[in-house]
Amino acid sequence: MASLLYRGLQIRPLLIYPSPLLFTKKAGVFCCTSKCLQTQSLTQDKPQSQAKISTRNQDKGLDKILQHYETIIGIETHVQLSTLTKAFCGCAYNYGAQPNTNICPVCMGLPGALPVLNSKVIEFAVKLGLALNCKLSLNSKFDRKQYFYPDLPKGYQISQFDIPIASNGYIDLDLPVELGGGHRRFGITRVHMEEDAGKLLHSEGGSHSEVDLNRAGVPLLEIVSEPDMRNGIEAAEYGAELQRLVRYLGVSNGNMQEGSLRCDVNISIRPIGQSEFGTKVEIKNLNSFSSISRAIDYEIVRQAEFHSQGLSDQIVQETRLWDEGAQKTVTMRKKEALSDYRYFPEPDLPEVILTEEYVASIRDSLPELPEMKRRRYEQMGLSMQAVLFLANDVNVADFFDSTLAKGADAKLAANWIMGDIAAYMKNEKASVSDIKLTPSELAELIDSIKSGMISGKIGKEILFELIAKGGTVKGLIKAKNLVQITDPAEIEKIIDNVLAANPKQVEQYRGGKTKLQGFFAGQVMKESKGKANPGLLNKILLEKLNAKS
Repeated sequence: MASLLYRGLQIRPLLIYPSPLLFTKKAGVFCCTSKCLQTQSLTQDKPQSQAKISTRNQDKGLDKILQHYETIIGIETHVQLSTLTKAFCGCAYNYGAQPNTNICPVCMGLPGALPVLNSKVIEFAVKLGLALNCKLSLNSKFDRKQYFYPDLPKGYQISQFDIPIASNGYIDLDLPVELGGGHRRFGITRVHMEEDAGKLLHSEGGSHSEVDLNRAGVPLLEIVSEPDMRNGIEAAEYGAELQRLVRYLGVSNGNMQEGSLRCDVNISIRPIGQSEFGTKVEIKNLNSFSSISRAIDYEIVRQAEFHSQGLSDQIVQETRLWDEGAQKTVTMRKKEALSDYRYFPEPDLPEVILTEEYVASIRDSLPELPEMKRRRYEQMGLSMQAVLFLANDVNVADFFDSTLAKGADAKLAANWIMGDIAAYMKNEKASVSDIKLTPSELAELIDSIKSGMISGKIGKEILFELIAKGGTVKGLIKAKNLVQITDPAEIEKIIDNVLAANPKQVEQYRGGKTKLQGFFAGQVMKESKGKANPGLLNKILLEKLNAKS
């Protein structure tokens, strides 16, 4: 039925495809076939005096370039919301579902189908706006953004234009220590609500594309930053902080590999001292934070070569794709102007009116956010490396906080989580939610080592069993008879046996080879099955070794 909407559709030569498009339905998937299979250029004709830009100079290093040019970076981020149903209909969205199985007349754009706004979209938008320190618009509206694309069934997108639900905010973050460290604040221009388009599945031969409308109508929040970033590291960390934020809030899973968080980078460069911005280029197809950083570094070099050759006027406002395989950006299409979209107010949806009471109730429900958590951890005396590690994942942060609530020392708990527990999760590809260890048992383990009941070595052995199998610290200590030996007489007896069994090594030690102390300590720990108190062991051992024969 939907294929009838496109019967006889032809595209004028001045648009992307110069030949008619045929839409058909095959195995539940709408197919779009073009008679012309040759690759079409999606940008303006190249200028006759096009500069020859070499990618071999990519490795010259950015430091030299940045001595002469300033980079201006802003990011548009689309966050897919974790609502049960789509923005304007009752269809669910399940990532990975069979094509066109979660659709209805509304998300297919059929004539006469009217949208009904999902109230959760408003709630999540207000949450994110507050978390980004934005000013909320108590009266906002939806608009139609007109453009043609095969996976946009209505021929327009429901979005927000001149009155976004939130604007004029900022986000704070800390750069990783290994990347230079430091605190940054980046401005947020606006946050607005909109719906997603469908998805094109391109055939291997390039003869046709299949249209999957499952994603059409899925709710999005678009976050537009101020052009405050100056390098790829800052841009990547900005994206990572937004991911942390939406996960803390519970408004999105933020999984880039699923398309739940998508970043489009706008970048230009200008000679240092110049007040006017350079020509802006948008980069898409960035599916990881590391690719954001690499794409920006490449684009800085590309644009700098134009400037160095006196051809800055040949940098055109366009959309470019990041080619992960080739590690470079390539032209996709000429960038549309706002007038091309022909925005006007959405006639099928009423205004969005927020009350002060509604906003206050959502503000009161906000959890402790990543920036607040980092500052709290910093006040505990934790290193910045520990602060960033613990606050990076909301589940790890909750585990840490719950361990502290059971009386554990903050620095010791942080060390155990960042060390052995993190190493286990990395090796097993598990999350903190997957392990059997509970915060209360980690606190008990730390206390048992601190009180001298067990040694640190035995503590590690117990830890791995608790992580893999669960149980209790006291139960394992009792079942395996792991209580530390703290009786000096018992330790002295074991030391005497070890020294008597190794007379040659005793003679060598007393002859000046004092490093053999470690050998004796190891033998004592072996005889005691790791239960001898290390402090008492070394004290008594030294007295015995240094005693006159």
